[in-house]
Order: sequence, then structure tokens, then C-alpha cells
Amino acid sequence: MNKQERATFVINTLKELYPSIPIPLNHKDPYTLLIAVLLSAQCTDVQVNKITPILFAKADNPYDMIKMSVEEIRDIIRPCGLSPMKSKGIRGLSELLIEKYDGKVPQDFTALESLPAVGHKTASVVMSQAFGVPAFPVDTHIHRLMYRWNFSSGKNVKETEKDAKKIFSKDLWNELHLQMIWYGREYSPARGWDLEKDTITKTIGRKSVLNEYYKTKSR
Repeated sequence: MNKQERATFVINTLKELYPSIPIPLNHKDPYTLLIAVLLSAQCTDVQVNKITPILFAKADNPYDMIKMSVEEIRDIIRPCGLSPMKSKGIRGLSELLIEKYDGKVPQDFTALESLPAVGHKTASVVMSQAFGVPAFPVDTHIHRLMYRWNFSSGKNVKETEKDAKKIFSKDLWNELHLQMIWYGREYSPARGWDLEKDTITKTIGRKSVLNEYYKTKSR
């Protein structure tokens, strides 16, 4: 298969597996999504979904969030890891949202990325999942799959995002990045990987990846 045929195979397979796509992080509006995505850095979505109900019961909007101290926020989010940095970021961005945006999350990449503790990936998730603006946030699962499927060099997530946007049609980005996350978790994980279950990689995978897999299994 050439690259375009492989891309079509991926699209069709993912559509069949995930006709409806749940968003991994529980939230009710752009603000709670923003906070949940920030918390998910180096933390599993499962763990984030355990912590956010506790945090949002106290503050699910920037006005209530700034009533809490950084220490109070940190105590709640500690199980998510990186709590000193994340708690300062949550309080800081909440203050800025009130000062500059009337307490609302801006629907703009540059504005989002100017908020404390908000990077490009977080901004991309919010833009795509909260506002429906085409974006292709690259997490560890997508980065791994793009390499395994020989669509990207695997050098860094910035390059992977650029490659994904070239290969896949813009109108598919918002659904496709979620489908790839679910697929990576269920069928093509970094650990405990069973190629027999990973239909896509088995069919179109990078030769070096497949060879390494079989070599490892034969030891």
C-alpha cells in the first residue's frame, strides 16, 4: 500500500471500531475541560476523572477557583502528579480568564497558549473538543501509532502533528485523533502489546517495528 492507501485503511478501520467516540476526560463546559486536560499531563485520564469531581464540587468555574488558595488546590489534585506546577497554573489561568476574558475560555489558540500551564497540546484539545475547531492534538498514543504506521519519523510530537495534518483531511481531525487514542489504548499499547490484536499495525506497520516485535517474541 502507498501512504494514501494506508491512510484510507486507518480511517475506515477506526470508523468501524469507533462509530461513536467518547471524550476520555469528563467535563461539562470549556473551563472544566481545560482544567481536566491540564491535570492529565503525565497522569492517566482514569485518575483525572477520579479527581475532577472532588475539585469541581468546590470550584467548577474561575470565580470559585480563585477563592481557593494554591495550597488548597494542590491538596486536592496531588494524586494527579506535578501538583505544585498544576495548582499554580489552575489558579493563575483562572485569574487571567476573569481579568481578560470575563471568566470565559477564549476560542483562540494564541490566547489559550498564553494562559499559565497551557501548552499547544492542551490548547488543541480544548479547541477541538470544546469548540469544534479542527485540531490534531498529539498525545503519547498518537505519537506511537504514527510511528508504528510509518506516517511519521517519531522524532518529536511537533513533527508528528505536522505529518498527521498533511496525511489526514482537516474535516476528520477532531474525530480521528480521539479514535486513535482509543485504538492506541485498546489495541496498540506501549506495554503488553499483542500484534495479533492490532489489526492496523499488523497490516500496514513499519517493517522495522514489525521485525523488532517478532524478534522480541522469539526470545
